Amino acid sequence: MQRWRTRAFRALERDSGARASRAVAALTALAVALGTGAAMLATEPRIAGTHGRLLDLVTSLCAGLFALEYLLRLWVAPERALASATGDWALRYRYAVSPEGLVDLAAVLPTALAAFGRIEDDWLRALQLLWLLKLMRHASALTLVFTVIRNESRSLVAALLVMITLMALAAGAMFALEHEAQPTIFGSVPQTLWWAIVTMGTVGYGDMVPVTPLGKLFASAVMVIGIAMFAVPAGIMATGFAAEIRKRDFVVTWQLVAKVPLFQGLDAARIADIARLLKPEVVPENFVIVRRGEPAEAMFFIVQGQVEVDVTPGPVRLGRGQFFGEIALLRDTVRTATVTAAEECQLLSLDIGDFRHLLDLHPDLRETIEHVAQERRPVEAGAPPP
Repeated sequence: MQRWRTRAFRALERDSGARASRAVAALTALAVALGTGAAMLATEPRIAGTHGRLLDLVTSLCAGLFALEYLLRLWVAPERALASATGDWALRYRYAVSPEGLVDLAAVLPTALAAFGRIEDDWLRALQLLWLLKLMRHASALTLVFTVIRNESRSLVAALLVMITLMALAAGAMFALEHEAQPTIFGSVPQTLWWAIVTMGTVGYGDMVPVTPLGKLFASAVMVIGIAMFAVPAGIMATGFAAEIRKRDFVVTWQLVAKVPLFQGLDAARIADIARLLKPEVVPENFVIVRRGEPAEAMFFIVQGQVEVDVTPGPVRLGRGQFFGEIALLRDTVRTATVTAAEECQLLSLDIGDFRHLLDLHPDLRETIEHVAQERRPVEAGAPPP
C-alpha cells in the first residue's frame, strides 16, 4: 500500500519528474477546458435545449474526475513529509485547508450539493467556473499573480482604503452639490456613492450626471483624481511582478551556477555574487555564438536549448545546465572551437571583466580557478569544453 501511495503521489505532483505527472497535468487541463466550456454553453438556451444532455454528461464526468483527484490527494498528502513526526491525518488536514486543497474542494462541492438538490442550476454553472483555478497548480503564471498579491497585500490594502475614503468624500460632496437640483437621482449619500464609484473608475455610465456648474466642475476633478488613484494599485502590482520575476530568475540562476563544476564547493554568498553578474541572452537557431580564433570575452551557461560545438573528431552537443567558453574566465586566449545554436537557446553570459571584478572581491577564489585551469588544459588541445 505504501508503494502504491508513493506512485500515486509522484503521478499527482507536478515537480516530481515522473512521466505520469505530465499525463495527469495534461488530463487535468483538458478536463478543466471541457468542463468550464460545457458549463458556459449550458447557460445558452438554444444550445442547452438541443445538447443539454451531452453538456450535463461532460460536466458530470469532469466533476467525477476532480472528485477522484481530491480523494487521491487526501490519501497521498502524508507523502509530502515522510520524515515528519506529524501524523497522517494531520498532514491530510493541512492539505485540506491549504489554498490548493480548498480549490480542489470547491471543484467538487457544488456538484455534490446539486446532486442532492441543494443548489440551483444557475449557481451551479457559475461555481463550476471555479474549475479554472485548478490550473494554478500547473500554470506558473496564475501562481505568480497570487504570490504578488500576497507579497504586496499591505500596499494594496492601503491603496484600497485611500480609494474608499475618497469615494465616500466624493459622494458626500456631490450629494451636497446636486441634491437640490436632482433630488431623485442624488437622493442620498449611499445612492450618490454609485456615481462616485463609476466616476472615479473612469467608467461613467451616464445614469447619474451632474447638472449644476459646481457639480460639473467637481465631477471633472473627481475624474482626474480617479485616474491617478486607480494607477496606484496598477503600479504596485507591476512593481510586485517585476520583483517576483527577478527573484525567481535569480533563484534559477543561482541553482544553475551552483551545479557548475567550476563553482562547486563555493559558499552560497559567492555563488550569489556570480549569479548577479550573469546576463540573460536569447539566440536563434543556427546562430554562431562563438567562433574559433576569436578573442575569448565571456563564458555561457545554457538555460534552455542545445548548442553544437565544432571539434575534432566530430561535433559535440551541449544541453541545459551545461556551459561553454569558460576559458575566458581562466586566461586570455582565443576560442578553441566554434559553437552554434542547434535550436533557439536561452543563455546566461558572464563577461570576463565581471569575473575579474569578482576575483578582486574574493581573492581566495583564485586558487580554485587556477586548480580548475590545470585540470582543463586538454581544452586548449582541441577537446570540447565541458
